[in-house]
Amino acid sequence: MFVDQVTIRVEGGVGGSGAEAFRRESGVPRGGPSGGDGGRGGSVVLVADGQLSTLMDFRYNASYRAERGQHGQGSDKTGRSGADLELRVPPGTMVRDLEKGELLGELLVDGERLVVARGGRGGRGNARFATATHQAPRRWEPGEEGEDRTIELTLKLLADVGLVGEPNAGKSTLLASISAARPRVADYPFTTLEPNLGVVELSGYRSLVVADIPGIIEGAHEGRGLGHQFLRHIERTRVLVLMVPLDDPEPEVTLARLRRELEEYSDELARRPYWVVLSKADLVPSGDEGPKLRAPGAEGVVRISAVSRRGLDELLEALWTTVRAATESEGAPAPTQPGSPEEPADPSLVEEASWWDEVERDG
Repeated sequence: MFVDQVTIRVEGGVGGSGAEAFRRESGVPRGGPSGGDGGRGGSVVLVADGQLSTLMDFRYNASYRAERGQHGQGSDKTGRSGADLELRVPPGTMVRDLEKGELLGELLVDGERLVVARGGRGGRGNARFATATHQAPRRWEPGEEGEDRTIELTLKLLADVGLVGEPNAGKSTLLASISAARPRVADYPFTTLEPNLGVVELSGYRSLVVADIPGIIEGAHEGRGLGHQFLRHIERTRVLVLMVPLDDPEPEVTLARLRRELEEYSDELARRPYWVVLSKADLVPSGDEGPKLRAPGAEGVVRISAVSRRGLDELLEALWTTVRAATESEGAPAPTQPGSPEEPADPSLVEEASWWDEVERDG
């Protein structure tokens, strides 16, 4: 089961209390205070784990508390500090304090850590309160309570390329053809009920991470269908692939609808570079190029067939070039170490893009 949003309660450990004690030493007439300090409470720490891809572990346990600190002891012995409680989450997890409504942080890199509930400070023992005029104090402090928070964890998958399209557009078939991922594929809509990630291996030790999300329908930005629930998973992708099947009776209208849904959901997402993929080219009779599509503002249009693998190599090379350009513009590291320059996409498979507002006017 894919779980991408959970609410949990985290509580730092209580600090140990300070001790009240007095030493007895030979030659010291009245002895002296020797109560040690209490240990600090453990903290709750989130750790990004690249082996995880879901928040499933938090579905059945909604409360977490770190270990408390031990009390101080006589002979100036400080209590043992409580151990931190580490909770592992997949990279791409956002953490928000629900009570204050503030973003606590994001975990984007494997091994990154974020303290979400600090442990309480240990109390001071009576040895800390000794002064020249008060040499035998009986004062000591209790340990402090740890932070108590209700936090929301939201997962946004990290990928280089995001596949976007209406139900049954061929997204899962494409992902299965270019990677080792095995998403569910069937000849009816909404076969994909959860996002899927696949790693695409290219020549020259290069690779791309591709994300497939459930089909987008009109009104997805308002919560219709499954789109609104999973659109956030393509927010962190650098390049989008808008898929329109060649058997669509109105491909330009479908493309305009997809663009509109992205714009309504996020202006930033709508500004991402994107390619348009005309899928299911194997359904077009031999010698028939199929419908011409004007792709508004796109990097280009590519005809593919995931079944016969027509156009897949050209598409992947074009995506690699676009992802590298987007990565360099962001100042972020490249997705993988690039190899030698590759040949550009086949001109017969890539069409010139045009403005998408013409589609709306014509439609």
